[in-house]
Amino acid sequence: MTSSNNNAMYENLAIFGAFIFIYSLTNGGLERTPINGAVVFTAFGLIMGPECLGILKMTITADALRTLAEVTLALVLFTDAANANLSILKKNARLPRRLLLIGLPLTIALGFSAGLLLFDGLSMLEIAIIATMLAPTDAALGKAVVSNEAVPADMREGLNVESGLNDGICVPILFLFLALINGHGSEEGPEILALHLFAEEIGIGIGVGIGLTLGATYLIKFASLKKWITESWEQLTVLTLAICCFTAAQLLGGSGFIACFTGGMLFGALAKRHKHEYLLSAESTGDTLSLITWVCFGAAIFGQSFGAFTWQVLLYSVLSLTVIRMLPVFLILSGMPYRTDQKLFIGWFGPRGLASIVFAVIVLNNKLPNSDTISMTAVCTIILSVLLHGLSANPFIALLAARSKRETA
Repeated sequence: MTSSNNNAMYENLAIFGAFIFIYSLTNGGLERTPINGAVVFTAFGLIMGPECLGILKMTITADALRTLAEVTLALVLFTDAANANLSILKKNARLPRRLLLIGLPLTIALGFSAGLLLFDGLSMLEIAIIATMLAPTDAALGKAVVSNEAVPADMREGLNVESGLNDGICVPILFLFLALINGHGSEEGPEILALHLFAEEIGIGIGVGIGLTLGATYLIKFASLKKWITESWEQLTVLTLAICCFTAAQLLGGSGFIACFTGGMLFGALAKRHKHEYLLSAESTGDTLSLITWVCFGAAIFGQSFGAFTWQVLLYSVLSLTVIRMLPVFLILSGMPYRTDQKLFIGWFGPRGLASIVFAVIVLNNKLPNSDTISMTAVCTIILSVLLHGLSANPFIALLAARSKRETA
């Protein structure tokens, strides 16, 4: 039995290794096509998984998938934040501020309203949970947009900050609804509980991100001056710092995602022109973990979920990616110097991915009366997002760039 398990493990490792090698060789060419990484990874997992060829022999638990998604998201958030152009962000801070402070609450409210119309069998709190878990955008899936210089810099930085912070903001909101539905609310009322959760999650997250990054950056510079650190080990400092920010914040009761994004921005500001040397290994590791996460998602969840999708789940997922996201964004951008096509572009590129996977597992672990419907709604939305955002990213960027070029000609 042990030998059989070992053989399956070696087969899986061989398949993953070969796939990562081949994708590494062709990545540059694929990035110039409408097919981005997440689409390729998920499709590979689906085709090789038990629902199709059955070559990948793997069983991944919900908790294992959550851990993998969390670590991947933590690395992506840290490196994306560190690569942010702070000078551009300072000049255009109004965009992410509006997206987070006005657009995010409006998205949750509109998602809640749509859920009331579509889900008769769910309680109001369960519908609020669906709206919250599908509100945050995904930094990993949105990387094709925020890293493409054909997209105006202010839009790139705005979407990057939004995706970096909105999942951390949604964590206390989700926990508030879960506490209320499980009857664990504060004696002082939901308002006090909400304030407590926000202060804890966001406050501790920011504090840990700043504190650890300040200390770690000082130690890195000190070790470099003393020539104690070699080039190969230098690459691991940012990778481990990101993981420490995430895990320390989570252990202390804060948001590890907020800690990673805050720490990443601070590290980028302190490291300045040398930051790319330090970030290379962390970015590569994040990309590799992202590949593994989406392959596992395609193999273990994608193919097995279709039978559970009702018309209500499908319709809500489509609305979540379109009206529920795009209408609030379009409204809050009124009065800002963006063309209509740019407003629609910002609204459309709110992909759902790793954060929603994490939230879905949290809901499943709470064993709510309708947790299957809630999690299937999240899974359906993520699948549609991977396909629609993945296939539309490069064509829409090209259209946006062509329109901008015509206007400046």
